[in-house]
Amino acid sequence: MGFKNELASYEPLRRILDSPKVQSLQNKLRIRKRDDQDNAHKEFESNIINKADLSSDFVPDYVVAIDGSYLSAKAENGFPGAEFGYITISAVLIIEKMVREFAKKEFIDPKKFRETEKASTIDTVIPGCNVIIKGEKSAKASMRKALFEELQTTRAFEEGETLLETYEHLFKIKQEKDRKLGSGRKPISPIDGVDQDMTYDFGQYVCPKSGEQLYSTDALRLHELMNPSGKSAEMYGQIMAMLEKIWLIHILRSFEKRDWLNLLDRVAFVLDGPLACFSTWSWINKSIIAELVRINELQKKQTGRDLLIFGIEKSGTFYSHFEEVDTESDGTTDRFPNQSAFLLSDGYIKRNIIFSESVKQYGQDTYFGRKLFYKTKTGYRIVPVLAFFNEYQQNLETARTNQYPRLADLMNVLDELVSSRYPNSVSPLVSAHAEAAIPLNLGKRIFDDIAREIRAKSKQE
Repeated sequence: MGFKNELASYEPLRRILDSPKVQSLQNKLRIRKRDDQDNAHKEFESNIINKADLSSDFVPDYVVAIDGSYLSAKAENGFPGAEFGYITISAVLIIEKMVREFAKKEFIDPKKFRETEKASTIDTVIPGCNVIIKGEKSAKASMRKALFEELQTTRAFEEGETLLETYEHLFKIKQEKDRKLGSGRKPISPIDGVDQDMTYDFGQYVCPKSGEQLYSTDALRLHELMNPSGKSAEMYGQIMAMLEKIWLIHILRSFEKRDWLNLLDRVAFVLDGPLACFSTWSWINKSIIAELVRINELQKKQTGRDLLIFGIEKSGTFYSHFEEVDTESDGTTDRFPNQSAFLLSDGYIKRNIIFSESVKQYGQDTYFGRKLFYKTKTGYRIVPVLAFFNEYQQNLETARTNQYPRLADLMNVLDELVSSRYPNSVSPLVSAHAEAAIPLNLGKRIFDDIAREIRAKSKQE
């Protein structure tokens, strides 16, 4: 670690590059050959799907965008390094049918245009290093209690189930599957001094060995990411990502419980980032897949089509590869035609994006959606991740149009929603991120009003 105002020179970098160990490692590296890159470009060009070849006139009346934000802040409690994490999750509803009407007008009333967007934000404070809640023995115990209580008290609808009930439903799916398969290793108990498997249960319960409190949310193992002597940015980020995914399932289950699934054919759901679950809580991914399949089947019987749920990857290796194949050898862009898509198979991903010789499918344990590349009608590159609802759609050995539910509808949505300000994203996510970063609608529940509005419109039609 350098000293204040100390600037690095190039000499250390030169010594690193001249190091025999560094040079030895570089000599062992597997290099992607130019022929391999050319073959990827040829494969790419020969398998492009043009929007004109697909049929769809779908445009959503409503778009629900979910995004989160977090930051750490110093806690003034007299202990060094004490901090807490402030996490917000925003769900923004964009009334697209109103936006389209305004687009036809030459002059738009800003006040009326703001009515096209409704936001609801939940926030939580998670204890970090050296932050101990009264009645608890450690920062880790305080963090576990705070996470449990946050899910216990948060809901999308005024009289609906809580986030905790949604989570515990997913947890129950995991436990039932483990019992059937006779698998499921349990992690070590989160209670200090108890060196045995965690005791699983629901709600808040007592550890049979120590007599201390355990929580159903301990199974997420997010407490393992806490840094006891420093910043816990990774923990806050993973809690945020977990809440985003559970919030999506929570909204869908709330619509089901009110018998409003028939309204969802008018709605598109979009999340910031991939449709995936990583880190200590990745086990919940299989439960999410099972629940999405179940809810999709129920609503499809009423609407006649699958749910439209997708995420947007704004950066990373996939987006970088999209830029690469869209660029000619002389540096000019637009090799990839507008309003066209490239569907990604497991083989293509492993050969060209995330190198691997594993027989295990890319993202098998972590993703509940599959990726594709799409260039909009305005020429912007987007990397969406489209939710799947059966094993055939999940199978990455092939990449066919019927493995991407509502692919043509997705193209329509991306063409309409792409952001000119952030060309690798969509406008509802821009709004959701702004709301999560500077929450103005904390605790406001919008979904009761949304559902009533959609139902009223459906009756009129």
